[in-house]
Amino acid sequence: MSDRKSQKKAARRSTSKSASKVDPAPKVNAQKVDIDRLFHSLGDPTRRAILDRLTRSPMSVSALAEPLGVTLTAVAQHLQVLEECALVRTEKVGRVRTCRIEPAGFDALEQWIADHRTVWEKRLNLLGTLLEDEDEEG
Repeated sequence: MSDRKSQKKAARRSTSKSASKVDPAPKVNAQKVDIDRLFHSLGDPTRRAILDRLTRSPMSVSALAEPLGVTLTAVAQHLQVLEECALVRTEKVGRVRTCRIEPAGFDALEQWIADHRTVWEKRLNLLGTLLEDEDEEG
């Protein structure tokens, strides 16, 4: 009987220790972010609202859910999509899951925009040069 009691105590101790640990934050490389999923995730107004709120400060999932008018389960699903795109990172300390902005997704987005802006700026500059040359000839 005493052997069972000691096993239960040991199980409780290991459970309480693991509950207070912080989830390790996955390291995400901006180059590995799927840009299609990133744009898809930003297409949802609820996800954009979550990102807007998190730009002010890190928040718990329940604090994020309050003004959105959706369930905690729905917010958790939105957060999962945002995490997969490296826009948000969550960590659990005890019973509270805290969410914060993750820069890797924004870095990938910024890089994609910069790359495409450069291409279009070159094309527009070339078009402007061609139009100026036509005006001078005509």
